[in-house]
Amino acid sequence: MISRFWNAAFRVFEISITQMLWSKRTVFMLLATGAPVAIAILLRVIDSMGLSSFKVNGAPVAGPVIFGGMIWLLYLRFVVPVLGAFYGTSLISDEVEDRTITYLFTRPVARGSIIIGKYLAYLVCTGLVVLPSVTTVYLLITPVAGGSIGATFPQLLTDLGLLALGLAVYGAVFALIGALVPRPLVAGLLLVFGWEQVALIVPGYLRRFTVAHYLQSLVPHSMPQDDTVSAIQSLFSAPPTPASSLLSLAVILVGALWLAARTVEKREYILDQ
Repeated sequence: MISRFWNAAFRVFEISITQMLWSKRTVFMLLATGAPVAIAILLRVIDSMGLSSFKVNGAPVAGPVIFGGMIWLLYLRFVVPVLGAFYGTSLISDEVEDRTITYLFTRPVARGSIIIGKYLAYLVCTGLVVLPSVTTVYLLITPVAGGSIGATFPQLLTDLGLLALGLAVYGAVFALIGALVPRPLVAGLLLVFGWEQVALIVPGYLRRFTVAHYLQSLVPHSMPQDDTVSAIQSLFSAPPTPASSLLSLAVILVGALWLAARTVEKREYILDQ
């Protein structure tokens, strides 16, 4: 039974990976991941011309610090969750909109294997674009202002693993949203730019109900945030340990995927006339 499920998921994966790579969403993904590379190229050119790009108290900011800020502000807070929303919510909703879900459901396979196979295709598709983008930015930015590539290489590996984990968890959450609600992309963007942004700055325990809260605790770079806000938040809730963050993210990932597969198994999708 289990082997049949995963065999079916792998077949769906083989079909879906090509469709995803040639979809219109791939253009958006390339733009989203290409923007940090363009910024890195600009900063490298400025540095090669002998011009200081960033200074704090008159001292130039080292490349690894700039790279850490880009990981925080561009990748973790924008690229990863937005790509998760655009791709994750479409795993089932695109099949419904294109009226092809009926053909998938008439095949002699478990319905849950369909969304799992498409989810695996999403992981490969986004990973093949996001992770090389991060590596390119690292190679361009780190040498700026005397930064050392060799000394910070372990941080790059941590960043790559963290972003891959973020893509996996956000993809699972948005796959569940796509299986549940009729306009999943809108709901996904509201979660990313609405709920998570508010919950992260409100003192208390609301942050524990966001993916970003646990991802941020694992980043090897210092978090750019206001000292006053940080002090207020620390009065209400201590930051999670790396072990508890990894466990929480694993629970979210497995739980969301299981619920998404179960929803697809049980739900009757009504196609618009």
